[in-house]
Amino acid sequence: MIRSRKLRASALSLLLAVGVGAWTLLAADADAQSSGTNASSAKSGKSAKTSKKAPGPTQMILEQRAMDLLKAVCDRLAAAKSMTFTAVVSYEHPSQLGPPILYTLRYDVTMQRPDKLKVVQPGDGPASEFYYDGKTMTAFAPAENLAAVADAPPTIQAALKAAYDNAAIYYPFTDLLVDDPYAVLTEGTILAFYIGPSGIVGGVKTEMVAWANKEVFLQIWIGADDKLPRRVRAIYSADPLALRNDMELSNWQLDPAIPPETFVSEKAKSAPRMAFSHPAAGPPPGVKPLSSGPLGNNKSTKSGSKSAPKQQ
Repeated sequence: MIRSRKLRASALSLLLAVGVGAWTLLAADADAQSSGTNASSAKSGKSAKTSKKAPGPTQMILEQRAMDLLKAVCDRLAAAKSMTFTAVVSYEHPSQLGPPILYTLRYDVTMQRPDKLKVVQPGDGPASEFYYDGKTMTAFAPAENLAAVADAPPTIQAALKAAYDNAAIYYPFTDLLVDDPYAVLTEGTILAFYIGPSGIVGGVKTEMVAWANKEVFLQIWIGADDKLPRRVRAIYSADPLALRNDMELSNWQLDPAIPPETFVSEKAKSAPRMAFSHPAAGPPPGVKPLSSGPLGNNKSTKSGSKSAPKQQ
């Protein structure tokens, strides 16, 4: 039994390694082609005969089963007029010692379409709160008792884009809140395959799926029964260190009745003001920021509301 588990784990590791490696090669090949680079003739003195023997682009797997699972998740999220969930995000950061250091953040999220959002972020790191009520968006630092307030567009998606553009506020679960998650998530798909079942993540049965475009490789754990995302692991092609970013999702409630006062903060209203702007002119010298994902491609949201919460 132990041996069979080891063999199965080894096979899964090999499958993922092949998928990630092939995705990296294809992403690099696509970037080279888009910039006009011809890999087969890059080296001087190569004959046409030698160029013909060069391997072609890596063939990607695109399984319908994987795409159907992603569609089921996105349809369920898109149908919810309100939702609450908790996202615990762990990400690796380079260290001078070599091995990366792991940092963890928690987000408690409350959303009501089309124009209400609250995100509370307790430690690790500085606590912060974000409120959007359809007219203004407020970023509040409770420890410092400072608030940044700005006029906001009339939809959640547009407000999140404005927050990102103006103040570098970005949440890794943003694509779960958009009006059409499937369109956003699957844009530029070059890889999708079904990995297998799991009974570990979130205390529920899940189905594991791998998905990628040229920017990011994702492994996603999807609830087998409720079709809710339970865990997402990401590696970005623009990151030369291939650091891992992990997000676990729990405490799901779909379509709860949410009091209007949820999306405002009296403490933030009375706090001294600070500028709602980008915290820095850019990344530190020599550091190339990772892709921010498909946030800029979001469409406008639809209106609507529903009651009767469903605890997941």
